[in-house]
Amino acid sequence: MRRFVIGSARNLIESSRQKYQFERSILSSSYRFLSSSPAADSPSSSSSSSTMAHLVSLSTINPKVIECEYAVRGEIVTLAQKLQEEIQTKPDAHPFEEILYCNIGNPQSLGQQPITFFREVLALCDHPAILDKSETQGLFSADSIEHAWQILDQIPGRATGAYSHSQGIKGLRDTIAAGIEVRDGFPADPNDIFLTDGASPAVHMMMQLLIRSEKDGILCPIPQYPLYSASIALHGGTLVPYYLDEATGWGLEVSELKKQLETSRSKGITVRALVVINPGNPTGQVLAEENQKAIVEFCKQEGLVLLADEVYQENVYVPEKKFHSFKKVSRSMGYGEKDIALVSFQSVSKGYYGECGKRGGYMEVTGFGVDVREQIYKVASVNLCSNISGQILASLVMSPPKVGDESYESYSAERDGILSSLARRAKTLEDAFNKLEGVTCNKAEGAMYLFPRIDLPEKAIKAAEAAKKAPDAYYCQRLLAATGIVLVPGSGFGQVPGTWHFRCTILPQEEKIPAIVTRLTDFHKSFMDEFRG
Repeated sequence: MRRFVIGSARNLIESSRQKYQFERSILSSSYRFLSSSPAADSPSSSSSSSTMAHLVSLSTINPKVIECEYAVRGEIVTLAQKLQEEIQTKPDAHPFEEILYCNIGNPQSLGQQPITFFREVLALCDHPAILDKSETQGLFSADSIEHAWQILDQIPGRATGAYSHSQGIKGLRDTIAAGIEVRDGFPADPNDIFLTDGASPAVHMMMQLLIRSEKDGILCPIPQYPLYSASIALHGGTLVPYYLDEATGWGLEVSELKKQLETSRSKGITVRALVVINPGNPTGQVLAEENQKAIVEFCKQEGLVLLADEVYQENVYVPEKKFHSFKKVSRSMGYGEKDIALVSFQSVSKGYYGECGKRGGYMEVTGFGVDVREQIYKVASVNLCSNISGQILASLVMSPPKVGDESYESYSAERDGILSSLARRAKTLEDAFNKLEGVTCNKAEGAMYLFPRIDLPEKAIKAAEAAKKAPDAYYCQRLLAATGIVLVPGSGFGQVPGTWHFRCTILPQEEKIPAIVTRLTDFHKSFMDEFRG
């Protein structure tokens, strides 16, 4: 019976497809007939068609959109997606069987499993009708059921499909504030929390608030995550670069900040804020606490807003380093709301959770007056609210199971398993890069990336110029075509002029890392031999 139904369905689909193609050919013929008629060739018709074709063009759209770029989903990724389509239709079309995406921090797309406790709570919140069913007790842990009830009681109408307060559900902000207080040892106010669809909208919101014209500048690390250069460009500001010191493990020197600040001010740029990414993206460094204190002091003395990107706070892989939030550091220095303006960003997309598609995150806004806070709320309210699943996840990330909870052992095993595997992958890739001719790679202390430097032969640089590509983009494109490995050229993140890099995530599953190393090693040797001398 089942085969009969499937066969009937296939016949119906095929009949519909043929009918669609026939109707499409009739419509196409009619269109060609009409197009060749005198009416279609009349001056007024031709003029109207021409006008419509060019009503919106590159010359008429917002130039800020053209100016902004986002390298992690740029040309290399577009080429990779085309290759993937070709492999699906013709598996032997290329010398590799799959595309290995090492370009973006998207853990679950590469096989990382979600945290069970988080997903149990989400499922129960989204379908609360099952909470009262007897079967639920055997399918879900007791603490996930209890947690779901607590969260639902905080949501008006227990409706996860309804809009919330524009800052986010108050009870969830209470939970997040309590989690921040546990992490830092200093009080946190839920009214300072703005829940957002990941950290990116929060960054855009702050750029929109701070940038008034191209005369306003934002101090940004180079290399940097392209979200910052893109958002600064979109909002019409000026990116003021400060260079991380590759020779000292991508160190952030306050002397470099002062130099760039003074240079910009001499050009008439009003620098409004300093962006710090800790742990670093794409560079993977973790700042020392003393270094953070110097940065806080610099912002206080110069009257700059400190924008602290702390989305990788769970991703620290070396025992000698520890994550410290800038809020904790500033409060430990005795600085409060009236001393420094600080915005901290967090996301459910990174860490050990990797829930990129759920789009959850928040910013904690401190040191702003009530009148400015009202303007931030107004900007948030334009978007109504962030999605509720993301809000719930953001609260869970800041209040995971505790010792004694039924889910604690499974939760801690999943968390520790993910983080220890990431540390091993980082070390394996770091060692592999450092064995390649002309490649040097700093230690991956944290985050999800390595950012090796590659010294390319002069012939390769000239070949890249002939192809109208940046040398590192040329290398990455050749690597993709030969191996199916997707990296992001360093030129998409910014780098010291005359140096070349690429960013590689540590996210492919551990069993695939050896194949990546082998493919990359073989390609690199072939590439260097081709352009040597």
